[in-house]
Amino acid sequence: MGDWGFLSTLLDKVQSHSTVIGKIWMSVLFLFRIMVLGAGAESVWGDEQSGFICNTQQPGCENVCYDWIFPISHIRFWVLQIIFVSTPTLVYLGHAMHVISKENKLREQMANPSGSRPLKQPKYTNDKGKVQIKGSLLGSYLAQLIVKIIIESAFIAGQYCLYGFVMVPMFPCSMKPCPFTVECYMSRPTEKTIFIIFMLVVACVSLLLNVVEVFYLLLKKIKCGSKQRTHRITSPHRPAELSGPMWPTTDEALRQNKQNMDFESGQSIGGSLNGAKEEKQLLSGH
Repeated sequence: MGDWGFLSTLLDKVQSHSTVIGKIWMSVLFLFRIMVLGAGAESVWGDEQSGFICNTQQPGCENVCYDWIFPISHIRFWVLQIIFVSTPTLVYLGHAMHVISKENKLREQMANPSGSRPLKQPKYTNDKGKVQIKGSLLGSYLAQLIVKIIIESAFIAGQYCLYGFVMVPMFPCSMKPCPFTVECYMSRPTEKTIFIIFMLVVACVSLLLNVVEVFYLLLKKIKCGSKQRTHRITSPHRPAELSGPMWPTTDEALRQNKQNMDFESGQSIGGSLNGAKEEKQLLSGH
């Protein structure tokens, strides 16, 4: 198996440009897939073809039966799985690095303004160069997650169709040039079954983390959108968008004026009657 150093270096750069769940996914990829595949699984499958024995002396029969039972080795299948699953993440890394490069140049222009043309403010990075996943970066991040979910699911289904999830110790084979149906035996089937199940569980965990991260980002986006709408509605700087009308409508104004006039007329009539009663009492007293 080839050296994983270059791929590990690239994937390590994604750590600072992903969410907490993305960092967990990266740790699972490094520790439980790449390291286990390089340290243990390769040695277990080292005698995969040399330990494959069929009960026949017919030249070429064992090779044909091995190719029929294992069209691709488990090790090479898992290597392809890791590479294909990691590719969308590397594409997102390229997009993030492009955005960081553009906004670094923008900050340099802001520090040394040379013209009257107004400059845009950095949108995706802060002063420390940390990426904020929003806008087009959020779309790119969600796209790579969805592609990873599809690829991971396809490889899990492909492994089941090719081999199943258990290493059977004996395989009947009747392919030519075998003279009859021969029985072929695989070395250390129990140990290989353990590794097959382990790699399957890790793939399912990675798939689950990708699904959870998609829902996490969508919920976070919806929550931020609702907060922005609430801020726009209740902001004192934008009175035209307040939730209730600032001034009464025409009908309400007319109704209020009528009530005021009735109230004033009532007060004037009451006042004149009271004055007449007091004048009458004074006259009768005299």
